[in-house]
Amino acid sequence: MRNRVEEKFLEFYENWVIQLEQYLHQLLIAHNTTMSEIELRALISKLTTHHKAYYTAKWAAIGEDVLAFFGPVWLTPLEKACFWLTGWKPSTVFRMVDRLRKSRLVLVEAQVRKLEELRAKTKFEEQKIEREVERYQVAMGDRKMVELARLGCHVGGESVVVVEAAVKGLATGLEKMVKAADCVRLKTLKAMNNNGEEERFLEPTQKE
Repeated sequence: MRNRVEEKFLEFYENWVIQLEQYLHQLLIAHNTTMSEIELRALISKLTTHHKAYYTAKWAAIGEDVLAFFGPVWLTPLEKACFWLTGWKPSTVFRMVDRLRKSRLVLVEAQVRKLEELRAKTKFEEQKIEREVERYQVAMGDRKMVELARLGCHVGGESVVVVEAAVKGLATGLEKMVKAADCVRLKTLKAMNNNGEEERFLEPTQKE
């Protein structure tokens, strides 16, 4: 049975995908026509903004229920199987580019250099997040957490409050890791559409 967060985000996601498909259709038309460079960049900018809107909505939702995004009802089992912290792994973008370069994509030397720099930065950020995930998993398996879980199953009162506080702390850590992963996804996406130049992304509640 879906909870309120799942129902709300499912509705958002379905509408978001419809708009995404429209943008992708426009890109396909652009590929087969003589669209100007300015028009093409404007379309790509719309696509990037559209993805930022997705993560803004996602970040608002995970504040209420982060676990809903580890088994999302709006995705297929195959899509879930390809997940890396509730989304696509940023480094997969470079494998796609490599395949395109082998077929028909031609890059100048400066573009290749920026692409490799971005690849290295993205890999570094992924590894940093994965180390955090490992620490999180160790915390989940910590003997004290196991004891708290058992305590919560057998007694009430103050003990339940202690267990709930511990679980909330772990959920907060998980939320931070998901947001960090999403920021890497967004930075990679933006840089790929901006000649390799990265852009800093903050949570919606933060300011420069």
